[in-house]
Formats: sequence, C-alpha cells, structure tokens
Amino acid sequence: MSKTLLFIPDISGFTNFVQTTEVEHSQHVIAELLEILIASNTQNLKLAEVEGDALFFYKEDNLPSQEKLLAQIETMYTAFYGHLKLLEKNRICPCNACSMAPKLELKIVAHCGIVQNLEVQGKRKPFGQAVIEAHRLLKNSVESDNYVIISNQLAEELKMPLTYSSRLFNFVESSEHYDDKELKFSYSKIDNSLLKTLPYASPKVVTFERKPNLSFDAEVQVKAHDLLELITNYKYRQSWVKGIDDFQYNESEVTRIGTEHLCVINGKHLNFTTVTKMGDSDEMVYGELTDSPPILDLIYQFYIVKPLSENSCRVTAEVYWIAKSPIKKIIMKLFVEKQLAKNIGSSLTNLKALAETGE
Repeated sequence: MSKTLLFIPDISGFTNFVQTTEVEHSQHVIAELLEILIASNTQNLKLAEVEGDALFFYKEDNLPSQEKLLAQIETMYTAFYGHLKLLEKNRICPCNACSMAPKLELKIVAHCGIVQNLEVQGKRKPFGQAVIEAHRLLKNSVESDNYVIISNQLAEELKMPLTYSSRLFNFVESSEHYDDKELKFSYSKIDNSLLKTLPYASPKVVTFERKPNLSFDAEVQVKAHDLLELITNYKYRQSWVKGIDDFQYNESEVTRIGTEHLCVINGKHLNFTTVTKMGDSDEMVYGELTDSPPILDLIYQFYIVKPLSENSCRVTAEVYWIAKSPIKKIIMKLFVEKQLAKNIGSSLTNLKALAETGE
C-alpha cells in the first residue's frame, strides 16, 4: 500500500493567547491565520479537519518531493508571519488579543504512513497509528515554539538527509518516547528574519489642515477600551448608528486599517474603508472613508476616544467632507448638512446609551 503524507501546521501559544486575552478578538485572529495557512496550500493537500488552533492536512498515494515539501513549509511560514506583520502594522484595537497576536508562533509536523479512512457525512478523515504518531509529535521537548518536524519515516521516503541544511533550514536529529515506543525525527527551528515576507501597504494616516465640517462630543461612563470596541465591532453598528438599512462586513475579521464594510442607507450602497489620523498620545482614533456618497466626493468620519478616568471617557465624532463642484457645495449646505448633523448627533446619543446601559 502507498503511504500518505500527514501534515499538521499548529499555531503555538494559542491556549495562553485565549486564556489571557479578549476571547472574541483572539478567535478572529486565529481564524484569520488559519485561513491564511489554508490559502497557502500549494501542494493540493486535503484538509481533513480544523483542530482548534491547528490544521490537519493529508495527501494520499503521491508523496511530494523533498524540494516541494520544504517549499510548502517555507510558503506557510512566510504567509503566517507576513500576516502577523500586517496585523501589527495596521491594528487600531488596543485590546490584549490584538496587541499580543504578533507574538504567536507556528510549528509544523510532517509524517507519513499507511492510513485508513473514516467517512462521515461524505467527508473522509484519515485514522490509524500513523495519524496518532503525527499528533503525538506535536508534544515534544524541542526548545522552541517555532519549528518544523519531519519524521524519519518521511525523510526515508523522500531520501532526505536527517541533518539537511539550507538557507532557512538546519535540521537536527532527535527522538521522543510515546507509550514506550520511540519516534525518531529531525527538527529545524525557523529564523523568521530569513523569511521573504511579501511587502504590504503601510497604513495611510490622514491629515487635515482645517477644522472638521461637523463635530460632536459626549462624556461616557465606561472604560475607553470598551467604548472603542463598540465603535469598531461592526456587529453593534446597527444598534447605535441612525439611518442604516443594512450593514455588511466580514464577521471573522478584526477591524484594522484597510478593512472594508458596506452600508445601505436609503437604498444607496456606500463602501467604507477603515482609516486613521494622528491624535494625542492618550487618544484612540477610529476612522472611516467613503468615496461613494451620492452628493459629495469624499466623506471622512472619525471617532476619537480619550480616557478621563478608569471608567469614563470622552468621545468626539468628527466629519470632514470634500465637495469639488460649487453645485455640490450648495446642495450640501442647503439640504444635506442639517440632516447629517442630526443623524450623527442621534448616533452619538445612542452610542452613549448602549455603552452605559447595554440596551
């Protein structure tokens, strides 16, 4: 019988990450990273199961070559750490989950063996001794949480030297005993500085040399971080923003600079992108930009949250708009500005009530 490749990327630090951070945001971060790892599958590996913080891949009948396997491993590390850099660079949320995400690490176990398949509801899942061994290899004494393990069985099939060395990899022989059975393997710690992560756009910080067109503020009896969560977590948006018919966004994504969402207002579809601008050192700033308003060319809206005490803060809502033609400026001044001001004022009142009462 031909042997099956068993391939398990596992996010290191997940348990501690969830126990010590805000659960909802940590779940979003882990979900994003798992999606990134799945998208970086270049060897047509089949996904058997998502195992919390890990992915269980397999490939039947046709083991990849040494070169293809190592290239797959490098691709996953590169994608993983590239995304962590993006999360760190573009984050706006100050919560522990978002601030600690860049400290997560990745370990990968690659093994092979003869497996059987269990089929449940039309989905196949490998099982057998080799599957047990692959998962047990995740529990080892390697002094790192950022490494790749290749079992001796797989290395033998690939004719890969147990002490293979390259620019990124430097494999060392080792073994572990599980249930009185010795499992031999080679491992290589991964130096992230050697990964060629893809370039990403730096977040654009918006600047204005004028006062906002509209500005409102309110004192709210709630922690500043909690208020920012209400503002940036889109699932709450329709609970406090006045005039929205529908709100569409990626529910598994933590809001950061560059994320997008869509508002339907009076039947009009407005596409928004998250932006930011400079604030004082003790202020937290969240902003949105749309270039699809029916009257204007651009609208920027910012919420600036400033702590006043441990359990109170001040929120300022600012609106800047750009109307290039004289006609648009006249229409805005005569027919739109007053209603927009009323809606934003009402939204801020609703936000304060939601934050202080939860209703």
